[in-house]
Amino acid sequence: MSDKESLDRRTFLQYGGTAAATAASVGLAGCGDGNGNGDGNGNGNGNGNDTDMDGNGNGDAQSGLRTYDGELAEDPSRSQVLQHVNGLAHEQAPWVFLHQQFSIYGLNSDIEWEARADEDIIVKEFETDLDAVTVSQGQLLETLDPVGENATPQYNIIDQAYEPILYREDDTGKPIELIATDWERTEERTVRLTLRDGVQFHNGDDLTAEDVAFSINRANDPDVSEVAGDVGDIDEARAEDGDVVIALNSVTPTLFRNLTAFGRVIQKSWVENESNDIATDINGTGPYELEEYVEGTRVSFTKNDDYWGEGGDPESVTFDGIPEDGTRLNSLLGGDSDVITNVRPNDIPTVEESDEATYADVPSIRNIFLVQNDAFEPFDSQEFRQAMNFAVDVPSIIESILSDFGNQTSQPTLPGHNGHNDDLDPYPHDPERAEALVESSGHAGVEIELHTPVGRYLRDADVAEAAASQIDRLENVSCEANRREFGNLVNELLAEQSESPAFFLIGWGNPTLDGDYAMSPWFTEGPFQHFNDEEMAELLQRARTIPE
Repeated sequence: MSDKESLDRRTFLQYGGTAAATAASVGLAGCGDGNGNGDGNGNGNGNGNDTDMDGNGNGDAQSGLRTYDGELAEDPSRSQVLQHVNGLAHEQAPWVFLHQQFSIYGLNSDIEWEARADEDIIVKEFETDLDAVTVSQGQLLETLDPVGENATPQYNIIDQAYEPILYREDDTGKPIELIATDWERTEERTVRLTLRDGVQFHNGDDLTAEDVAFSINRANDPDVSEVAGDVGDIDEARAEDGDVVIALNSVTPTLFRNLTAFGRVIQKSWVENESNDIATDINGTGPYELEEYVEGTRVSFTKNDDYWGEGGDPESVTFDGIPEDGTRLNSLLGGDSDVITNVRPNDIPTVEESDEATYADVPSIRNIFLVQNDAFEPFDSQEFRQAMNFAVDVPSIIESILSDFGNQTSQPTLPGHNGHNDDLDPYPHDPERAEALVESSGHAGVEIELHTPVGRYLRDADVAEAAASQIDRLENVSCEANRREFGNLVNELLAEQSESPAFFLIGWGNPTLDGDYAMSPWFTEGPFQHFNDEEMAELLQRARTIPE
């Protein structure tokens, strides 16, 4: 998820220091002989040849585990800790690392818009002579409550009306001013926000510090909020001398980044008035105000003429949901839609041939990977998990299925995001080594099933079927893909780890662009945890105690 994109079902429906301290290298562990002759215990036969390696696991040895030998400084920075956890994740291989998804949008040729890395569609950024535009995405939303659902399709809609307290640079995640014009940590566990003057809600009432404090406290309330686990370790927000003061239970170094994604401004009195329904109505401060909401069909907005900032060009915008990729494309080419999401790479030539449409693409904040649930055999074996990484030819998938609209990954955190480890190279395609590791794992002959959603991510099922086919080509593993309805799959993976699917494809958007959101949901206790490593979990908790 930003695609956990909350740490429950609705979540889905979404550095430095001393070189010596952080330098990472990946090589062979154990003592494989370079020819796949492990002894079944992951220790090879005592004839390993580390001298073949180039320091990043790309040598010509054919067996043995990749290892990460980066050392953590005695007093590491937070970024160093996150980099180290990424290194451990590369070594432990809780996932088959696939690719960074690209966002590909189809656009009416009369719209000029630069696609955002953070996947947000902000209509006020459109430059167009069109008075009305229609945005078609794969899904609509289940509620208009800004904390009722944590998924990209949800934010694309409510972002037009409910503004976050802070916003972010779309490619770095760095907080920038929006409703708050200044923000500072006055004490280790105390934060003060200075609010913009002259902001009004759509009903004409002035925004107050009490409203912003209420918005934060409500976002932090697990009884009503799907992002309560994401907004921060907050004790209480309160109004104080026209500012907002947030008391924290812990340092929460990601607080400001979290507010860019999960802290949207609502009006206290409007929400508490029982005649209003925040699930079906909107009263925000954004450049567009709600015109019509038809559940499951469309959400329409009209321009807010009293907006405090610079509004957009279109007088109105309508969002609708068209799940089928081809139908969505035809809607664009036929003029019924003006912006569509997730254009299939193989449809790009069709868009380019059209006089009526064009496209925009950008590497997104979404990581696509195959979860290997260590509650089940054979995924409780590091040898087997790494074998699956060596078995899948990710570059060929990116080239043949995604038409090069993807970047191969090596770790949970994407390049450029806080905590990414630049020293880790992706696993190479090496089926012989994969077969050797499977033998070492003791699971030769195993049959596994890869569960995949259909239509949630860019060519998700096709990517999964290609990966399953490549695994199936190993002489000692059988694998087949199982196409699943996205919501049903999510419901299952949110069950107890021992009841969740053992092997599945998922995408994870990271709107904070920070390694904590990329890893903590999956590797520490919670509904998304599918891998148990004490060192990784402790380091992620430690990172939450270190100020930036």
